[in-house]
Amino acid sequence: MEKLKLGIIGYGFMGHEHVNALEKFENAEIIAVCDNNPQQLEDAKEGVLTFEDYRDLLNVEEINTVIIAVPNTLHKEVSIAAAKAGKNIICEKPAAMSVEEFDEMVKAAEECKVLFSIHHQRRWDKDFRVMKEVYDQKLLGDIYLIKSQLYGVNGNMHDWHVFKEMGGGMLYDWGVHLIDQMLDMVDSKIDTIFADVQNVINKEVDDYFKIIIKFKNKVTAEIELGTYYLVPDRSWFMGGKKGSALSNGFGQNGKIVRTRHLLENVPGKITMSASGPTRSFGPPEPGLLYEEELPKVEVSALDYFENYWNALNGKEEIVVKADQVRRVLTFMDAVRKSAETNEAIQFE
Repeated sequence: MEKLKLGIIGYGFMGHEHVNALEKFENAEIIAVCDNNPQQLEDAKEGVLTFEDYRDLLNVEEINTVIIAVPNTLHKEVSIAAAKAGKNIICEKPAAMSVEEFDEMVKAAEECKVLFSIHHQRRWDKDFRVMKEVYDQKLLGDIYLIKSQLYGVNGNMHDWHVFKEMGGGMLYDWGVHLIDQMLDMVDSKIDTIFADVQNVINKEVDDYFKIIIKFKNKVTAEIELGTYYLVPDRSWFMGGKKGSALSNGFGQNGKIVRTRHLLENVPGKITMSASGPTRSFGPPEPGLLYEEELPKVEVSALDYFENYWNALNGKEEIVVKADQVRRVLTFMDAVRKSAETNEAIQFE
């Protein structure tokens, strides 16, 4: 079995993260790292080759796979060069700045017969996989609503992410992950997309968005992110005809909530609540609601590399497929168009 003999192009935050993670993956070996800022290379591991020009790294014969972790606007250039050098490719997200760019990258990989995938490793996040199990197992019956929320307090972008011309902003940063998760979960085409994208405290790039998706299978999905929410939170909500599911944080914290029976009609007795008289929103009778545990999953971000290694060796299909990545990029175009026009966009 052939190991992943890796060259990492772009040795900033994500490049270092890849090295730290892959030290735990026995089927990978870091051969070289590259960054055009020589200071980034000063802490390279002993025995690892260092380069300031990615073309020099591509000339290292021992390397069979490259991880591309450069700014978004350089993904196309570096990916095509890597393909022409005969290197298999793992490219950071977002795959490209446009669908047209991505198509060129895929074409180059196919013509050069190299394995090409985008690092959508958050398909192996525990919180996502737990909620996907709820969805796939139909534990809530017919689903009518799925909400994915991520709120932060730091507000400002960082490094090159603050510049629009370099592909900065949260839609390209975290948004692409949250969108990829939702499209991977809901096995349906999409009717419409409506989006609000804002620059709250960042001058050039977006730091808040809310996306509402109407799927053809009658599921409504919401994705909301804000870096200046000041109430940090990562959570999911899923509503179905047989219960609700909640998830909090990036782990496996949450619950399924069910009701022992539905009211056949609204009772005539009015309940007094803090907001005044109500019938539909009064407190539930004791024992009406009960809780169940969420499904358990065993996944990690290294599962992405395990799948890539298996695909490279012909043992299984690649999970993150080009057509799925292309759909995410097309979806993001629709998000921006909706935000600009303040209209719902017909999608599929």
